[in-house]
Amino acid sequence: MPARRLTERQKGRIGLLQDQRRQRLREGAEPTLTSQDDEQPREGRVVVRHGAHLAVEDTDGSLRHCLARQNLGEPVCGDRVVWQRTGPENGVVTAILPRQTMLSRPDFTGRDKPLAANITQLVAIFAPVPPPTGYLLDQYLAAAETLHVKAAIALNKADLLDAATHAHWSEQFGPYQDIGYPLLWISARDDQGLAPLIHHLQGETSILVGQSGVGKSSLVKALIPDQEIPTGLLSEARGVGRHTTSTARCYHLPQGGLLIDSPGVRSFRLGAISRSLLEQGFREFGGYLGHCRFSDCRHDQEPQCAIKQAVENGLIRPERLHSFHQLASELTR
Repeated sequence: MPARRLTERQKGRIGLLQDQRRQRLREGAEPTLTSQDDEQPREGRVVVRHGAHLAVEDTDGSLRHCLARQNLGEPVCGDRVVWQRTGPENGVVTAILPRQTMLSRPDFTGRDKPLAANITQLVAIFAPVPPPTGYLLDQYLAAAETLHVKAAIALNKADLLDAATHAHWSEQFGPYQDIGYPLLWISARDDQGLAPLIHHLQGETSILVGQSGVGKSSLVKALIPDQEIPTGLLSEARGVGRHTTSTARCYHLPQGGLLIDSPGVRSFRLGAISRSLLEQGFREFGGYLGHCRFSDCRHDQEPQCAIKQAVENGLIRPERLHSFHQLASELTR
C-alpha cells in the first residue's frame, strides 16, 4: 500500500509540533511522552535506521533502541534528534533537529529519498573494475558542490595497477586535482595504503560513494576493524535488524571523525535541481557564469558563450562540459 501523502495543513501542524519539542529540549523540560514523567528530552544522533526502528547514540556514547513518532518525517543516519527514554535501553524520537546537509536520491517514483544527514564530506571511490567513468564522477562532484560539502576522489586497489593502467588513471583523474579535488591513491590491504584516506576523513562526517565492486565494504572494515556493527539492539527489538546489511550505518573512526556507510549511494543520481544550481556543481565554471552574451545561455549552440570559449582556450575540459549537458538533459526527464 503506498504511503499516505499529507496535506499542507497537516505538514504545517507536524512542523509546529516538532518546533515546540525542539524548544522544550533547549529549555530542558518537556512534558512526559510516557508514563515515566521524570524523564527529560535528550539530544542524540541516529546511527542506524530500520523502518521506524532507530539506533540512537546518546551524548555519552551509549546506544538506545528508539521508535520514531508517527508523522515525524523521515529520520536518516546522521540526523540529530530529540528523544526521550521509555525504558532502561529504549526510547522514542519526537523531533528531528535542523539539518546542515541532506544527501538524497530519487526513488522509483522520482521523489527524493533521503540517504544521510549532516555530512561534511563526500568521497568518491573508484577501482579498476568496474572501469571508472568521468560522467559518474561528475555526478558525485556536482552533488557535493550543490550540498556545499568537501569532495575527494579515492582510487582504490592502487597496488593492483600495472604501469600502463596507472598512467591512464593519472591522465584521466589528474585534471580533477588541477581544479581542486584531492586525488587519493589507496589500498585496503595495509595501513600505509589507507593513510591518505584516513588523513582526509579526520574531523569530518564523511560518506563513501561508489559502484558495487569498487571495494567500499572492504575499506569500511579496514578503517574500523574493531568496531561492532551497531545493529544488535535492533535485532533484539521485535526481531528487526536481521537484514540490516542494506541499511546505512554511522561509525566513529579511531583517528577521529564519523563515517556513514550507505549502500543506497551505489545507484546514486542527482535529484530535482535547477539548471542554475547544476551549473554551480561544476567548480571550474564559476569564473565564467554570468559572462555569456545571453543570460539564459545553455552553453551549447549560443554565440559568445563564455563557457564554450573557456573550453576552446583549454581552461575547461570538453569532457566536463559534455557531462554538464548530459546531466542537464536529465533534469527535464
